Amino acid sequence: MLRRNVRLRREYLYRKSLEGKERLLYEKKRKIREALEEGKPIPTELRNEEAALRQEIDLEDENTAVPRSTIDDEYANAADRDPKILLTTSRNPSAPLTQFVKELKFVFPNAQRMNRGAQVISEIIETCKAHDFTDVILVHEHRGVPDGMIISHLPFGPTAYFGLLNVVTRHDIKDKKAIGTMPEAYPHLILNNFTRQTGQRTANILKHLFPVPKPDTKRIITFANQADYISFRHHIYEKRGGPKSIELKEIGPRFEMRLYQIKLGTMDQDEAQNEWVIRPYMNTTKKRMFLGD
Repeated sequence: MLRRNVRLRREYLYRKSLEGKERLLYEKKRKIREALEEGKPIPTELRNEEAALRQEIDLEDENTAVPRSTIDDEYANAADRDPKILLTTSRNPSAPLTQFVKELKFVFPNAQRMNRGAQVISEIIETCKAHDFTDVILVHEHRGVPDGMIISHLPFGPTAYFGLLNVVTRHDIKDKKAIGTMPEAYPHLILNNFTRQTGQRTANILKHLFPVPKPDTKRIITFANQADYISFRHHIYEKRGGPKSIELKEIGPRFEMRLYQIKLGTMDQDEAQNEWVIRPYMNTTKKRMFLGD
């Protein structure tokens, strides 16, 4: 298994190293294609390569005309099988953090919770790769309050780092009859206001934590972005008076998320390249929205 992981990692890094060359070749083909369509002469710097490039252009189809990136490879097989998630915590978790992770286990279908114990991150990642887990979610706390969540996609990444705010668990809600029981059906997803490039990337990471639901599922999970703060809400709906009267019932938990980093790798790879990181001390940071409008 270790040799297989090393081989897959080398193949991934090799494909990533080819991205620059493929992008340069794509730009050359695009210039020749535009010159032919507009009836203009071929650019001088491309005349020696024109014959070979035109032959490649003739052989391309809609799938090969645009170069693929390693970001495309990360979730290329996500539709082939349901996600399988491992949930764990920082070391020596408090009772509130343990309770929160227990509830997250029901939020994410096909999730398994593991007591961290003395295991280090690299051991957890290797074990998950060996048992075909697709994602690892690690939840942190500060003085008994959950304050951080790391979502790492396997086997190559990406890894998204979120801060957690205003966490309210089902355990904290006194009126248990009002919230009802938590169903385990696959939920419908609502991803609101992830319009910018980083927002679309974040939405892609979040949506692949959930399998495809059945059309008649009455469970809804919402990730709503406002001013780069993502609100997580969990509801079920009922049609008691017909299709035009829908009653929503929140079943918890609820919390806010703030993205602060995306890495092109798994969480055990300290050398992994940063795809995006927030710069809170730059003068323009407070004026800009990174996830949506």
